[in-house]
Amino acid sequence: MGRRISYMRPRIAWSACWAVVALLVPGLVVGADDVPLHQQIDSHIVAKTPEFEKIAAPLAADDEFLRRVSLDLTGTIPTREQALQFLEDTDPGKRQKLIEQLLASPEYARHMQQTFDVILMRRLPAKNVSAAEWQTFLQKSFAENKPWNQLVAEILSADGTDPKNRGPARFYLDRNGETNSITQDIARVFLGRNLECAQCHDHPEVDDYLQSHYYGISAFLVRSYNFKDPKLKKVVFAEKADGEVKFKSVFADSKKDSTTPPRVIDGQPIPDPAMKKEELYIVKPAKNVRPVPKYSRRGLIDEAIGSAENRRFARTAVNRFWAMFMGRGLVHPIDFDHSKNPPSHPELLDHLTDEFIAHKFDVRWLLGELTLSNTYQRSSRREPAAIAAAVEVPEAAFAQAIMKPLLPTQLAAAILQATGEADVQRKSLGKKLTEAALHQRLTGLSNIIVKLFADPAGELPRDFDSRVNQVLFLSNDPRSTGLVNQKAGNLVDRAAKLPTDNPAAIADELFLSAFSRRPTEEETKEVEQYLTGLTDKKRIEALQELTWAFITSAEFRFNH
Repeated sequence: MGRRISYMRPRIAWSACWAVVALLVPGLVVGADDVPLHQQIDSHIVAKTPEFEKIAAPLAADDEFLRRVSLDLTGTIPTREQALQFLEDTDPGKRQKLIEQLLASPEYARHMQQTFDVILMRRLPAKNVSAAEWQTFLQKSFAENKPWNQLVAEILSADGTDPKNRGPARFYLDRNGETNSITQDIARVFLGRNLECAQCHDHPEVDDYLQSHYYGISAFLVRSYNFKDPKLKKVVFAEKADGEVKFKSVFADSKKDSTTPPRVIDGQPIPDPAMKKEELYIVKPAKNVRPVPKYSRRGLIDEAIGSAENRRFARTAVNRFWAMFMGRGLVHPIDFDHSKNPPSHPELLDHLTDEFIAHKFDVRWLLGELTLSNTYQRSSRREPAAIAAAVEVPEAAFAQAIMKPLLPTQLAAAILQATGEADVQRKSLGKKLTEAALHQRLTGLSNIIVKLFADPAGELPRDFDSRVNQVLFLSNDPRSTGLVNQKAGNLVDRAAKLPTDNPAAIADELFLSAFSRRPTEEETKEVEQYLTGLTDKKRIEALQELTWAFITSAEFRFNH
């Protein structure tokens, strides 16, 4: 297949059909009990920035909102039919109805599983617990809308001894039970603190990050280790009844080690109970025997970390969810929450934390309120007059939507949907069509794309980049180029069957399928000019070129 329009990249019709919105809600009182949280969010955001209404972007048009919320809540773009149905719906409450529908869908649970798989496990290889067991645990938890503190507690209390529920133990077991690795990730993911430096000394630049904080968390885990259970013939997490953390700064002159009982950052230390030596174990250590202590330090960590009293846990969670949906955290970066890096909107972060706790760590409720807010629903472009004023608008003002590179899983799902491969498989499944069945059909191609576009195992996600192997895959790999070949029911096939004398219908088919929007008048003319006068064979090739150009464009690669 040639590449005679490889330079072509569709443009985003940013200026069309903006909705008119009141930037200030008359009479709105921040924190009022009868005011929905999403309106309180907007009030906080507006109040923080002087003359906010002059610099803020308007609300996103329906097509921009539809694509964004679909990607954020379900990890993929809508089908052509779904896009058309939403755009033609005249119900003023259709955005709220869509949010509710997406949050209740099996695609939501799948997307959250995929997202938190990476957040919690950093693409570490599945050595001791299968990826399927872990993913099933996460997906089921989000499908059931399990409270966030309960989900985390199940992970932190898991030991892998229940053969029917080994999934949550992967957090420990596939870090090889290594105390430092587990300590660092607990602090980073659940407490918003990157304490890696504090393993060896107090942080040289952040006064709040102390070596004692690191080892306070480590003290919960220092007695635990991976153990190959001969009865289960699987690795489980075991624990001894003794063992203390010992540490000293690499900069200290003293040779004396320090120690600390378990504690969460500046929380109260938890001393061991006084016990006689002969009372220490339920099951004593022996060769090929998993010891079980009477008093378990690790058995306390889930409550110490995830209790409502530990506001840092809830604060970190809402800041992470905010960053996922708004493009950056109220505290940014999200794992550097300390006094020298204050929140952009401290009162809002405190209020979100209070509300998340009050609503019993209800993730679905929180995401519903975030996506209902004007803050979330703003366009990623301001009005021409605001741009002409040449006023710098920092991202932290949240005056316009922040463009986010698609996650590898989002990119894979969006490519398979835009090209029509997902539609082909839906039709093939017929009455057997379910979300799980469709996922199974698409997982081979999806995994190839995810693996290619993902960050290396063990690394934290980076900002957008484009690597040579990715470009080569999209340009030349048969597994990629094959997706734009004509196949019964895919995008090229649908467009090819439309009347040649109706270029507007062809342009609609292409743009609704790839970008969830209708083309501008100029874009329709470009499609018409490109297809005019071609033989049937050349017309198919041209449609393939257009589809390829769409899925490799900047508009496609970003959530905007």
